[in-house]
Amino acid sequence: MSAGAGLQPIPVLAIDDEPQIQRLLRAALEADGYRVTTASTGQHGLAQAARQHQDLILLDLGLPDMAGVAVLRQLREWSQAPVIVLTVQEGEAEKIEALDAGADDYLTKPFNAGELLARMRAALRRYHKTRFDEPVFELGDLRVDLASRVVTVKGAPVKLTAKEFDLLRFFIQHAGKVLTHRQILREVWGASHELETQYLRVYMARLREKLEPEGAAPRFLTEAGVGYRLVEKG
Repeated sequence: MSAGAGLQPIPVLAIDDEPQIQRLLRAALEADGYRVTTASTGQHGLAQAARQHQDLILLDLGLPDMAGVAVLRQLREWSQAPVIVLTVQEGEAEKIEALDAGADDYLTKPFNAGELLARMRAALRRYHKTRFDEPVFELGDLRVDLASRVVTVKGAPVKLTAKEFDLLRFFIQHAGKVLTHRQILREVWGASHELETQYLRVYMARLREKLEPEGAAPRFLTEAGVGYRLVEKG
């Protein structure tokens, strides 16, 4: 189903200085029920975002007047609208910096319009749905009762340590979103542990062993060099 089927078009701001990308975004998104506003510079994008409410923002990291991450940091001072960053950089450092600054997801150019639309739908679902209001999380045969801290796989109870459960709960609260190593370590273990990525890898291996039975589809996806993503339930 398209984003705006039977509804008002969803407003999206695309901040990108490449005319061909602007045309691609406008054509693909408007065909799927979005209303697209474009901006070619960071300052113009910030002005557009302040002038008119946007449900989602697409942000190129390589803008002519200011760094895309600087735009993102300014946006996050007053807006919680989902931001998907677009970048031509294959390296992880720029992506990690953007995610740590508040981006919800990222795509590397050139990207497939279908994948972009899927990422947008997922980001909008997270934006409009507060996961703290869901006491029970289910993903396939995994069931997690957040209130009672009971975890089962295929109906069988799974014993997690307190820290393993805290880690799982953090993933559930952000299901579908890329979480950087630094974000996870800071929120689950505290700021003093932000650089202990090997520590995190040990815990991720434990969670996978306990929650991904042999032959089952992965629940925790590795974003190479960046972090992890918990598969979002449908």
